[in-house]
Amino acid sequence: MSENLFKSIKVGRMDLQHRISMAPLTRMRAPNNLVSDLHPLYYSQRSSRPGTLIITEATFISEAASGYPLAPGIWRQDQIDGWKKVFDAIHANKSYAYVQLWALGRAAFKADLDSRGLPYVSASDVAESTNNADAPVPKPLTVEEIKEYVKNYVQAAKNAIEAGADGVEIHSANGYLLDQFLHENTNKRTDQYGGSIENRARFTLEVVDAVSEAIGADRVAIRLSPWNLFNSMEYNTNILAQYAYVIGELQKRANAGKELAYIHLIEPRWTIQGDLNNIITADGNNDFVRSIWKGIFMRAGGYDRDLAIQHASEDDKVLIAMGRHFISTPDLVNRWEQNIDLTPYNRATFYTPSNPGYTDYPFATELKAKA
Repeated sequence: MSENLFKSIKVGRMDLQHRISMAPLTRMRAPNNLVSDLHPLYYSQRSSRPGTLIITEATFISEAASGYPLAPGIWRQDQIDGWKKVFDAIHANKSYAYVQLWALGRAAFKADLDSRGLPYVSASDVAESTNNADAPVPKPLTVEEIKEYVKNYVQAAKNAIEAGADGVEIHSANGYLLDQFLHENTNKRTDQYGGSIENRARFTLEVVDAVSEAIGADRVAIRLSPWNLFNSMEYNTNILAQYAYVIGELQKRANAGKELAYIHLIEPRWTIQGDLNNIITADGNNDFVRSIWKGIFMRAGGYDRDLAIQHASEDDKVLIAMGRHFISTPDLVNRWEQNIDLTPYNRATFYTPSNPGYTDYPFATELKAKA
């Protein structure tokens, strides 16, 4: 197979054997914020092609950053121990694991936070009203609390490395806490964290700098979503300038010898407005990124085989992240290489406990054996 998509590439400290990665996918199968006994098998199946980069489901950096009872964390020792089994399973396949580091902000379930005496916070006192006209109003983080969050990102990154991860991806997308600082409609602050493009980017860049200092920039990545409408994000006339500034600052750091392993953007072909089933195409495109960022560029959202091959051939530093189809097709890389149809996914089982729809999707070899 001569397509660039299936050729090796150096990414940070990793030697990937192809350019297809597993996107971070929340599955809501981690009771008490702890990975389950099925997690190692799930990730082992999807890392079975050697040299694959697996980005884990979004993982809470601290208890205060949580707010979903069935999503995993990495702030407690039992969580670190659980993730170690996952990373051991991925590494046994000679593949790689990055942990996506997550803080919810106003996207959290307030009732879950209330039950543990934790505050419901955001950049500003702007409610998340996608599905609830009477949504609670979050408390704006103080500067001191922001600094504490930065420390929590650092500790979570160290915990991930301790557990055996190859690196971390900072989640600054999809309307979660860092993204709430980037967007004008959710950031009404007048201090050093709001009021201008530079100030709105400050929290995200402080996290990048602190985590890079702690574990090495070449083990750090970041996910951004300029066109996302999920969690009541909105476009504004400064949206391109905002993200161009963030990416420009990341390139400045790269020029100074602190280049991130990759930056990861969600394509406007695939975004959510309102509920999770309302997938729409947004206006805009991510072509501006390459005029600023010279390093590895991961693209995700709405890819099929032909488009993935095209984008990987047009840009030698592009990775393609696959999400929903990687859920249903654990051997996705092999199937694309051999041009075998992927298994259709069942959206109804994306967030349900255990199986079906988790570790029971077949490999092509199993389907062939049954035929």
